[in-house]
Amino acid sequence: MSASTGNFKNPFSRAWMTETGAAAAAGGSGSIGLKGVVAGGITGGIEICITFPTEYVKTQLQLDEKGGTKKYTGIWDCVNKTVKGHGFFGLYRGLSVLLYGSIPKSAVRFGVFEQAKLYMVNENGTLSNTGKLGCGLAAGVAEAVFAVTPMETVKVKFINDMRMEKPRFRGFFHGVSMIVREEGIGGVYKGVTATIMKQGSNQAIRFFVMESLRDWYKGGDRDKHVPKYIVGLFGGVAGAASVFGNTPIDVVKTRMQGLEASKYKSTWDCFIRIWKHEGPLAFYKGTVPRLSRVVFDVAITFTIYDSIMDVFNLLWK
Repeated sequence: MSASTGNFKNPFSRAWMTETGAAAAAGGSGSIGLKGVVAGGITGGIEICITFPTEYVKTQLQLDEKGGTKKYTGIWDCVNKTVKGHGFFGLYRGLSVLLYGSIPKSAVRFGVFEQAKLYMVNENGTLSNTGKLGCGLAAGVAEAVFAVTPMETVKVKFINDMRMEKPRFRGFFHGVSMIVREEGIGGVYKGVTATIMKQGSNQAIRFFVMESLRDWYKGGDRDKHVPKYIVGLFGGVAGAASVFGNTPIDVVKTRMQGLEASKYKSTWDCFIRIWKHEGPLAFYKGTVPRLSRVVFDVAITFTIYDSIMDVFNLLWK
């Protein structure tokens, strides 16, 4: 489907995937309608199941402080100890939390991006550099507030709980009920400031890189087809850029959402204490596993989403 038909200009056209199946649906009402929500949920579920072990290892390494409480010497040590102590599926601790949060996160992210684009797109249907950053930032902030913060907080607490000699959480609903009972509803909104900073910068960087690479590939021809493997490649580059750009924020966010978050007075206090006691390199803990996850995450997400929307456009009218 073309982003425009005759004299009609589709205000929802997705800039980096115009003329692909995903662009047609995601670029129209599908991104904020039932079709986009279902496709996003399916995509998110598949992507999470493939990449979650790297997210688990990243979180464990970020929670691992220096001194006598340090448990792991590196990535493979973390993997080996987890599998030895809890079996292979120990690497999937907290997966259910991300699965439950995939649909609303996807709906909020893409819905807000497309809505923001309505107000920031210029006369020729493209976004300026400021517009790319602004739309991505809006999408990231919205998903942080409405979906990511509670989902990530519970996930981190589940992984943190597993580090204890006697884990308390028996499952998702049992764990959430304990958190809310002991800490109130605010217990699932720990680190909201850091999460807004992380998701806002994440999506600003990713959308900016994706849009810029799309502009470069199309060379001014808005109707030029973007193959799926190119979409995936661009997604991987955008994901890598976001990792190097905001891993320090991710480390602070993880600490603020852990079971020992109460020892930090604020997000800024957490940052200062990490810098003072662990040094600047501590802000890049878990970078390698996060990089491997995010690169494939973003690449897989856009490629799978594109393919699912191709099917939906044929079968779901």
